[in-house]
Amino acid sequence: MTHLVTGAAGFIGFHLVRRLLERGDDVVGIDSINGYYDPALKFDRLAELGIGAEAAEPNRPCASSRYRGFTFLRCSLEDRAGLEDLFGRMRFDRVCSLAAQAGVRYSIENPRAYVESNVLGFLNVLECCRSAKTPHLAFASSSSVYGLNATRPFSEHAGVDHPVSMYAATKRADELMAHVYSHLYALPTTGLRFFTVYGPWGRPDMAYFRFARAILSGEPIDVYNDGNLLRDFTYIDDIVEGIVRIIDRIPAGDPAWRTERPDPASSSAPFRIYNIGNNRPERILDFIRELETALGREAVKRFLPMQPGDVYATEADVADLERDFGWKPTTRLAEGLRLFTAWFREYRDREQDPDAYFRSAGPGPRTGASCTGP
Repeated sequence: MTHLVTGAAGFIGFHLVRRLLERGDDVVGIDSINGYYDPALKFDRLAELGIGAEAAEPNRPCASSRYRGFTFLRCSLEDRAGLEDLFGRMRFDRVCSLAAQAGVRYSIENPRAYVESNVLGFLNVLECCRSAKTPHLAFASSSSVYGLNATRPFSEHAGVDHPVSMYAATKRADELMAHVYSHLYALPTTGLRFFTVYGPWGRPDMAYFRFARAILSGEPIDVYNDGNLLRDFTYIDDIVEGIVRIIDRIPAGDPAWRTERPDPASSSAPFRIYNIGNNRPERILDFIRELETALGREAVKRFLPMQPGDVYATEADVADLERDFGWKPTTRLAEGLRLFTAWFREYRDREQDPDAYFRSAGPGPRTGASCTGP
């Protein structure tokens, strides 16, 4: 099959592209390579996929030197004309839209960036898939949509009407827009609610990444709510396995769905929502202890109060995913952190200025690009 993966230079996108290529599929990857965190890490991910420095140029499709079936194009989802041009030149059997402006806390400071990328950009993807009659669109949502929902584990069948950050609100908007397109145009869509993904080649703005850098540098780490938050940490390989199984199967409308008792996870239209998580929440303090063990060093902890936009706990109910696809996570936290820290040390040590990428992790300028190519 031929796949389009948006956000191909991002953490999850990079791993998904590599998995699809290794099983023999063709992939076109697009990414704006914005400056939310240091683009050097994104270019290094692309280099692992055989895409060289030419990826920095907008409007220039780049063929991989490592994978015969991979082409990369630097572009932004906000570039409507460019996306339409791409869909006009190629037919995609599957589209997996992972590109988004990430980060819960940054969305409080810069909400417009989230609406532009996560809402308007995703609308462009929906329109292109509708026009091209794409057989299946899978897209990234987030556990953040559960917001003030205190019923755990979080179920796709529960309401998600009280988000607590603009990031969460835009992800919920994506789910609603996708359902509209499934209902009006019979476009098969599947939303993927990810739960705190970690692993090699991860995002420097994520807590585990910042913790590892600080511990190895002898700097204190910020521990919010005295470390008593719970997070459903999910290893990247488990996430990718779930994505691949989902995108392979085109959803159909549920004949048992009823308007008088509407199920948020399904529809009479070809639309589904799935949690992809570990179903095993860890207390942040316990997570830090496992990370200290993997690194062989103790962290200097600076305890701070709860932050605006945070939730106390996340826990995925993955019963639907296990029932429909036979999927369940298999990577234990200690093993996942061992694999992450082994990569982290190797990656950090190979750089002349080993902390350059990690010091700049966090909010940065957005540097979008056109995606109109030849």
